[in-house]
Amino acid sequence: MSSKDLRLLVTGATGELGRLVVARLAEAHDPARVVALVRDPSRAQGLAALGAEIRVANYDDPAALNAAFAGVDRALLISSSEVGRRVPQHRNVIDAAKAVNVSFLAYTSLLRADASPLALAAEHLATERAIEASGLPFALLRNGWYTENKTVSAPAALDHGAVLGCAGTGRFATASRQDYAEAAAAVLLADDAPAGRTFELAGDDAFTMAEFASEIGRLSGKPVIYRDLPEAEFRAALEAAGLPAPFAALLADSDAGASKGGLYSERTDLSRLIGRPTTPWRRTLADAIAA
Repeated sequence: MSSKDLRLLVTGATGELGRLVVARLAEAHDPARVVALVRDPSRAQGLAALGAEIRVANYDDPAALNAAFAGVDRALLISSSEVGRRVPQHRNVIDAAKAVNVSFLAYTSLLRADASPLALAAEHLATERAIEASGLPFALLRNGWYTENKTVSAPAALDHGAVLGCAGTGRFATASRQDYAEAAAAVLLADDAPAGRTFELAGDDAFTMAEFASEIGRLSGKPVIYRDLPEAEFRAALEAAGLPAPFAALLADSDAGASKGGLYSERTDLSRLIGRPTTPWRRTLADAIAA
């Protein structure tokens, strides 16, 4: 079958990453052969307007997933947002893909999941192992941090004159969410699916949180510093700011993992997949501050 005739499915299609992947596929492929798998069809109008086919299922409903995968050739499993429940949810998707014998399954994992100090890695690694055991041709897209994960804190940093964290001098090799979406689309659209490949995806440039705070100050004209805290204090500060305790613990653990090199890589897999340099973190930060 020619790659132009493939039916491509994206799970989690109304999420921030999923929307971008579907948009890229609809631009580069026959949009009628792009399947957007969503939990809530009321949030999928924009995807339907692109010409994508909307199918409804959630990761906890094996029967709906099996029906949604009918006729699919290649699929992208975007990791669930429900930390702590990801492994059984992902297994349901893998089982549905296997039931229709998809020719290729890609999965958005975590940078160096098999050696990462981040607690998030455990569920990603378990999913990788389940995909490997399925017998399906697959590729692992081990995503590093989105730059947007950090730029979201810029308004608070401007209000308080400080960026808080517990990353020490750890470096973040981030890229924009758009970069990661284009990489996922490129893998699905490849004439020869890169079966058996593991891609370590990270930005071409990196920053410490002190450099990040300094850049916020430079762009805004206001003094902004980085305050490095013990992990427990950073977690408490996030909770005091209104974040749920589990999410605060996850963010604090990830920052602590970054201090050990968990979110840094010199690999250029991402820029090679998208055929251009990754989006500079300073540009994404400037856009966030301007907005």
